[in-house]
Amino acid sequence: MSHHLDSPLARQDPRLDISDVYIFRGGSGTVFIMNVNPLSGSGGFHPEGRYEFRIDTDGDAIENRTYVVTFRDPEPDGDQAFEVRRLDGADARDRTAPGVVVGQGRTGREIRGADGTRIWAGPAADPFYINGTVVGAVKHAVANGTPFEPSAVDYSTSANLFAGTNVCAIVMEVPDQAFDTSEIGFWGTTALATDAGGWGQVNRCATPLVNTIFNPDDSQRADDYNTTHPSHDRMVHGPLVAHLVAKVVTAMGTSDDPAAHAQRVADALFPDILRYRLGTTADFGFAGRNGRGLTECVPEVMFSLVLNRAVPLGIDARSAAGVPGADFPYLAPAV
Repeated sequence: MSHHLDSPLARQDPRLDISDVYIFRGGSGTVFIMNVNPLSGSGGFHPEGRYEFRIDTDGDAIENRTYVVTFRDPEPDGDQAFEVRRLDGADARDRTAPGVVVGQGRTGREIRGADGTRIWAGPAADPFYINGTVVGAVKHAVANGTPFEPSAVDYSTSANLFAGTNVCAIVMEVPDQAFDTSEIGFWGTTALATDAGGWGQVNRCATPLVNTIFNPDDSQRADDYNTTHPSHDRMVHGPLVAHLVAKVVTAMGTSDDPAAHAQRVADALFPDILRYRLGTTADFGFAGRNGRGLTECVPEVMFSLVLNRAVPLGIDARSAAGVPGADFPYLAPAV
């Protein structure tokens, strides 16, 4: 899995569980996608939650702009009214700030903001694909510091763990001129109103599989990861990731200097933000990462980075639940 149901807190209400985020070049600007409510997409979006697109424009891993999407209760037909607000500067980090309304509409329909932003929300086929046997074996190797051997995987039964499943998606396409910079960083968060007042962060997501690989999904560690901020990643999560990577590559014999390799991995992953050069083709690849498209085989990239060896997945984008389209909102219809 990428970040599907990746912590106890996220599993309390899948509507607030971010399975994946994406950022890439669209037909008229930069596309941001947040997928939540994985495995079925049933129940829509949480009417008491916040879906936050956090954007760093100056490279310090702190958001300078946040787009906040909120939903109303579902209608009898399942549609939901929603609103998008933009918060800039210090307000981007303040969940009490009102922001400026970008657009309002209903799920399943494209809306356009006054600034040219296109927005769509609703059920869609899950574009993420992964071999459950492979990810399980990799997680076991990393957690226990034991070797992972592709030869032990029965690739004759390879299948996408999320074939035929849906998500609830929020898609925004923002004109490039909306950003006074050539490169941005992006991550998504969800938050829920608390009984004591204010907001509690439930989930965050940027680089695929980080929480899944390094933190057991039934652990407090997984919750802690989801509720922290990228600017703290190197200090809070970096040492553990480096320790786990050093142990597993030592066991596998895939590095002459496990400690140095482990530090390179931690530095590559943290802060956990998707960096993207505006106007370019997204490429989440072995040689480098620039945003993330909808069809890239990101598990192979992540497993190779961590284990320092090629890890075949045994499936490709043809195994995904649907085929993404070339036009807005880009995601395949729900299956």
